[in-house]
Amino acid sequence: MSERPPALTASRARAWRERWDRQQARGVADREERFEAILEALGATVGARFRFLDVGCGTGSLSERILRRFPRARSVAVDHDPVLLAIGRAALGTMGGRLAWVDADLRRSGWGRELPRSKFDAAVSTTALHWFTGPQLSRLYRDLARLIRPRGWFFNGDGISFTPGDRVLRDTSHEVLGARARRAARGGATWDDWWAQVLNDPALRSEAELHRVRYPHSHSGTPTPDVAGHLRRLRAAGFREAGVVWSRWNNRVVAAVR
Repeated sequence: MSERPPALTASRARAWRERWDRQQARGVADREERFEAILEALGATVGARFRFLDVGCGTGSLSERILRRFPRARSVAVDHDPVLLAIGRAALGTMGGRLAWVDADLRRSGWGRELPRSKFDAAVSTTALHWFTGPQLSRLYRDLARLIRPRGWFFNGDGISFTPGDRVLRDTSHEVLGARARRAARGGATWDDWWAQVLNDPALRSEAELHRVRYPHSHSGTPTPDVAGHLRRLRAAGFREAGVVWSRWNNRVVAAVR
């Protein structure tokens, strides 16, 4: 009889989340400033009491910050990575019944059927949608337009490239943000280090096996739209207005109003 793996305790999950946040900050310059831009935008657009969808939530980094800032807000956090969802659930729980976790593949049609039926006041995402190809992003934006109420908002914080014609801006952005990320690294695990370690945690054995099935190949190199492509797809999906509301070179927050 095989030995039963240890349980993923809340303290163990919190340790993985802390290490996740450190490696994310290592790779994403001005990560906390990007979070703050989204928090300020939510306060200015949907007020203090709202229901939002966290798209590609990972371990819940953005949902946690929003729910702590806005005590009357409620979140439905969606991701398809079983490892990240398990860590988020074990570390954060439901935050007093205000945080629901959903396992759904955002790259496929029909994922919205896994959600509660009522409309959302807002949807948010951060460091997630650069894994989407153009057709996948178009479909996702159409889905979000159906899920967000009229005059509701969508905020996407991510590394979103300049257009191909802006070659000097693109190259300079890469140089500036790369230098900032290197200065912020201060040791700690890289993206590859973190995944190599977490996938070997006995407490996450079943989730790691499912992760390998769902993601047999690296996401690196996914051909994803530039900033003009994002804005064009949002308008085509049914959002009335779309634009960049915060940026540090290609580190941007794109906003769209339904």
